[in-house]
Amino acid sequence: MDRRTWTYRDHHKVSSLASCLALPRRGHLEAVFHRYAYLRKKPNGTIVLDPTYPDIDLRQFNDGADWSNFYGNVKEALPPNMPKPLGKPLVMRLFVDSDHAADKLVRRSRTGFILYLNNAPIVWYPKRQGTIETFVFGAEFVAMRTGFESARGLRHKLRMMGIEVGEPIYCYGDNMSVIHNTQKPESTLKKKSNSICYHFCREAIAMGEAMTAHIRSEDNPADICTKLIPGVEE
Repeated sequence: MDRRTWTYRDHHKVSSLASCLALPRRGHLEAVFHRYAYLRKKPNGTIVLDPTYPDIDLRQFNDGADWSNFYGNVKEALPPNMPKPLGKPLVMRLFVDSDHAADKLVRRSRTGFILYLNNAPIVWYPKRQGTIETFVFGAEFVAMRTGFESARGLRHKLRMMGIEVGEPIYCYGDNMSVIHNTQKPESTLKKKSNSICYHFCREAIAMGEAMTAHIRSEDNPADICTKLIPGVEE
């Protein structure tokens, strides 16, 4: 078992069961017993916080795009009263993923993301989305926006604690359409209902707060937050 992923490897199951609290059935209770049996069998699981810097291939990111025609000379908002940073800077990576309409009752998708500081997972988030998306493109954009919001709040907290966060958020997603829309300024959105997430993510790219790159689903650690993964693959 990979000890680094033990803490959040079970979150998709717990999140799925939590969505049934309003009207639980016998099968839900049996699933809870099953999860407790698993935890009893694996009592020594731990999570390893690795402080080393990750190897990032900057060629995956489109850092030279000109966004000024769309969003002007926008800059990342920094806290005006933040202290002078001390110590080594931190590198922030965000892995985002979403299933599509996996909830058979209301057909809502599930957002999942894992936020790393250097090589240490700090935030993991598996939660059902608040709206129904007709295409996986929209569900993936909602997941990316949610991840950006969480990462933006964490960047603010780190800076107010005197920790340097100079590099942008290196965001990885496995949906190529979403990555193209956040790497190419000239790309257009044809679905109006996704426009808020679309512009929120693109503006974060334009201000230099984040960059996006594609990653295969098999290599995306956030996949464990949105889908049932066989034990061997976990």
